[in-house]
Amino acid sequence: MENRTARLSILIDPVKKEIFEEICRLHDLTPSQVVRQMIREFIHSRGSPDQMARMPRGRLSQD
Repeated sequence: MENRTARLSILIDPVKKEIFEEICRLHDLTPSQVVRQMIREFIHSRGSPDQMARMPRGRLSQD
C-alpha cells in the first residue's frame, strides 16, 4: 500500500478561514488535521459498503 498524499485546494471566505484557524490553534490542531478528520467522518457516515472497502485499513481513525 502506498502512503502518498494528494493536495485538495478550496476557496473559503477569509473571515471563516481566520476563525477556523483560530479554533484549530485553541485545540492544538492544524487545519489540515481537522479537515482530514471531517473527511473521514463524512466518508464513514455516507460512504457505501464498496467505498468503505476501498479505504486503507486503519485510515478512518488516523490523520
